[in-house]
Amino acid sequence: MQATQTLSFYRSTIGRKVIMAVTGLVGIGYVLAHMYGNLKIFFGLSYFNHYAEGLRELGAPILGHEHALWVMRFVLIGSVFAHVWAAYTLSIQARRARPGDYAVKRTLQANYASKLMRWGGALLAVFLLLHLMQLTWGTRYVVANFIPGDPYSNVISTFSFVPTAIFYIIAVGFLGLHLYHGGWSLVQTLGWLDPRYDKLVRILAALLALVIFIGFSIVPLAVMLGLVR
Repeated sequence: MQATQTLSFYRSTIGRKVIMAVTGLVGIGYVLAHMYGNLKIFFGLSYFNHYAEGLRELGAPILGHEHALWVMRFVLIGSVFAHVWAAYTLSIQARRARPGDYAVKRTLQANYASKLMRWGGALLAVFLLLHLMQLTWGTRYVVANFIPGDPYSNVISTFSFVPTAIFYIIAVGFLGLHLYHGGWSLVQTLGWLDPRYDKLVRILAALLALVIFIGFSIVPLAVMLGLVR
């Protein structure tokens, strides 16, 4: 009986919104940690590569080589799929519930961030795949100069190609918009939002988006300007 109720909850509109909120929190945590790690590149090749190798030894000696890293990867991948599933099914449900095309679109009810969520999400998915191919997997036809065990040089090589660096900056711009709208929405969904503090939460969500955008963009910009080489 309890299992049936739980399943019914997660199939409901509220349940799927909760899934989006919780998986969104996981994503925000990962993005902040990843940004923090990326900024270590400003400390030089040795420091950055040592940090990257240290990630593979997290939890040692209790956990084996890369075990903690793989746990985090599975949690992140599961969260991404659950987030996309919830967003897609909610979008389909909303479309079916719409009685017909509106004569006048109520654009005032949706800001630019919310209107770009769908296409921004698709762009981020493509970006994530390319990013993994370039800096994690070293896919031959995507990056020509990949050096296993040398993430510092791989970052420099990747962002020295200006089109890639520009695409990266555009993608993190969409990520910022996604986090702005999603950050405010998840607070509302989880019941943490007191109407009196709605403006404050929106400001904090905007600050989060701005920090993420600057924190990620500064690396390719530094490489393009020759500040990191």
